[in-house]
Amino acid sequence: MSLFNQLYQTVSDEVLQSASRIRLLICDIDGVFSDGRIYLGNNGEELKAFHTRDGYGIKAIRQAGIEVAVITGRRSAIVQKRMTALTVSHIYQGQENKVAAFNELLVKLQLNAKDVAYIGDDLADWAVMQHCGLAVAVKDAHPYLVRQAGYITSLPGGYGAVRELCDLLLISQQQFGLFDGSST
Repeated sequence: MSLFNQLYQTVSDEVLQSASRIRLLICDIDGVFSDGRIYLGNNGEELKAFHTRDGYGIKAIRQAGIEVAVITGRRSAIVQKRMTALTVSHIYQGQENKVAAFNELLVKLQLNAKDVAYIGDDLADWAVMQHCGLAVAVKDAHPYLVRQAGYITSLPGGYGAVRELCDLLLISQQQFGLFDGSST
């Protein structure tokens, strides 16, 4: 039994094998890094909550040599600030066509689509996910996406789902437990 199975849930050998070759993790933001809710203040300010465990996971896979990108349909200064703090340099906001950003990343990083994992929560994510080596839906994703994904996290978006996927990548690549930094 793998360490991942002990920590989260049973995962197939096929998923472990796919995870072992991932060189780029692409994440949606709303519903993945956050719980999908957007808080608006009286003065128009927008607030989102990010889980520190997700931050730790991102920094750990970055240290392990896995690139990270975010592709989101909305624009938010909060997203820019949080992703910059996590050393994510590939930040695509306001993307109506997520596939175009995906293709740009493949060329820029000289990767094959099978070397990419994508984690999403809604139908707009499927356009990219269907091309990736590892298509991941958060536990509380839209039911259609859950049916299509190769892996469904045991945790919902905004509550450690990204960290779960990071741990899957690290364990499958025998890099788990080597990061000793912080979640910032």
